[in-house]
Amino acid sequence: MQKNTQGTRNYTRTLIFAALLTALSIIFGKLLKIPIGNSLRISFESLPVLIASFMLGPFWGAGVGICADIIGCLVVGYSINPFITLGCMTVGVLPYFFNKLFKFNTPVLRIAASVLLTHIIASMIIKSLGLYIWYQTPMSVLALRVPIYIVTAIVEALIITGLDKSGVMKKEL
Repeated sequence: MQKNTQGTRNYTRTLIFAALLTALSIIFGKLLKIPIGNSLRISFESLPVLIASFMLGPFWGAGVGICADIIGCLVVGYSINPFITLGCMTVGVLPYFFNKLFKFNTPVLRIAASVLLTHIIASMIIKSLGLYIWYQTPMSVLALRVPIYIVTAIVEALIITGLDKSGVMKKEL
């Protein structure tokens, strides 16, 4: 009887890639962040989670988002906020579906719309709500997250589009 080594090899490769994206999210979000006061920061922690969603699908994207948030909090000593974790999971789920839903002929528009809409729902609404409920962060401070995430979404969409055009995303998996 022959074992299915190809399926095991593909699963192992996907698991390793997801772990690498998780580590990158932790590095980009918790260690290479630009703090703005006590409540705000600029980071690209969502970029690897978005890549996981586009390349691996919503299950793996959600896993990368959840693991990156929880492990990252433990590494730097933050308390785990379930709303923020839910937002990170959402960043890993939505881009896959939005990318399938949008029928733009231009990949850059499809990816940009997917990333921007994901950030509106996950980062600007869910995570901001979590900061408001969990830490009583004032709405005036949370409003500053809107321009931060619009710019972040544009940069992330350009990076993902570049990776997509170069063929790296298709070639690697």
